[in-house]
Amino acid sequence: MDKDNFWRMLNETVDLSFIYNEVQKNDCANMGRPAQDPILMFKYVLLKSAMKLSDRDLIRKTRVDMEMKYFLGYAPEETNFIDPSLLSKFRHIRLKDLDLVDLLLNKTVEIALSKGVMNVRNKLIQDSTHTHALYQQVSPREELLKRAKDLRKAVYAVDEGMKEKMPSKRKANSGLLEDTIEYTKEVIKAVETEGGFENCVAVNERMDYLREGIEDTETEIEYSKDRDARIGHKTADTNFFGYKTHIAMSEERIITAAVITSGEKHDGKQMQELAEKSEAAGIEVEAVIGDGAYSEKENIEYCKEKEIKLASKLSRTVLHGNRRNSKRFEYNKDAGMYVCPQGHMAYKKVKTGTKKDKNGVDTRVELYFFNVEKCKYCPKRKGCYKEGAKTKTYSVKVKSDIHIEYMDYMKTKEFEELYAHRYKIEAKNGELKSEYGYDTAQGCGLLSMNIQGASTMFMVNMKRIFKLMKYKGV
Repeated sequence: MDKDNFWRMLNETVDLSFIYNEVQKNDCANMGRPAQDPILMFKYVLLKSAMKLSDRDLIRKTRVDMEMKYFLGYAPEETNFIDPSLLSKFRHIRLKDLDLVDLLLNKTVEIALSKGVMNVRNKLIQDSTHTHALYQQVSPREELLKRAKDLRKAVYAVDEGMKEKMPSKRKANSGLLEDTIEYTKEVIKAVETEGGFENCVAVNERMDYLREGIEDTETEIEYSKDRDARIGHKTADTNFFGYKTHIAMSEERIITAAVITSGEKHDGKQMQELAEKSEAAGIEVEAVIGDGAYSEKENIEYCKEKEIKLASKLSRTVLHGNRRNSKRFEYNKDAGMYVCPQGHMAYKKVKTGTKKDKNGVDTRVELYFFNVEKCKYCPKRKGCYKEGAKTKTYSVKVKSDIHIEYMDYMKTKEFEELYAHRYKIEAKNGELKSEYGYDTAQGCGLLSMNIQGASTMFMVNMKRIFKLMKYKGV
């Protein structure tokens, strides 16, 4: 195997023994059967994130892939592997309640600093990237039918004669989830009974994917309705259903901290936490660079207090500081509108007031109008919507003194030079999605999303560290 092979370098560079201490918190020493080696199980988690395979297909591929066997520590002739069901148990039982994102990112920062490929005193570039929930607000029945359809297509591509041997769709069209589950099981049975598809990778992968969907749906009927995912907005006209990963990255393009939230969360609210997590990892934060979402009053005050330079283009409408409910309504920089706690976005804004009234006071505010019909039946309307009101608005003062001071800083050369680094994080977001499939969640819920995010960003960081080590001759 080549010396610059990623999995070989990962084995030789990273000591994963720290996994033992973390996983031990969720282990019982005197109950149950002996556990599999936690490092081996964690390596499977990394491989699953990199290859986007079902648990069954991951184990099946391990049997014939020498690169995977080497990384996992198996001998080339090994034929005895773990049962695929153990991977699900490990993810949901052994890795729960762990700060896996912080744990893995801190480890990569430690390695980068020890190898001399990253400066201790550094600038942080911050942004968020969105991930679609695995089930896009569809019912379990619709998702199972889609997977069954994909399986049938794969089968027909190999043998069109199977069209006559597949079960009738009449039962699936009854509208009942129970009938759909029974129908999908009959589809799998028809494929297995006919035989001849054992060596067809496309058919086997889709059949395993459908089988996992059936098992998950039978375990939890509301599985397809991801309870942790929320609607987020990219622009005034486009939205997504899923999660956000808020990222802080160094100048060397190494991720130093991350926070994973549901999709509706505001980018700017995570700035301080990302800076503090980066400091805890061993970075001395010199500056924070981000788009307009990070120019909130609280963030400017925080950076001023900490003597951190902030390079975020100011948006007047991003002010929250003077409102009692500033933490309830959040500003979406992409749409240029506010979003209420329930996730509904304002549909228009109007400016009112004057720069100086008769008493010389600046009374300018921006009014944001919300759909009152949604407010009438909103579960969070108490204390927010007045019964019988014909309109629902949220007002924001246009300027504050600290923003006026910050506007002067935006005109300096230092600000321009710092802000010129912001493009780097857009490329990092693209890498996460295009190379590692981070545009779609691999599982359901925040726990699954945190495991996917932690393992994906760990591998992205290590790939970058290896590249910098090669460039610097380390």
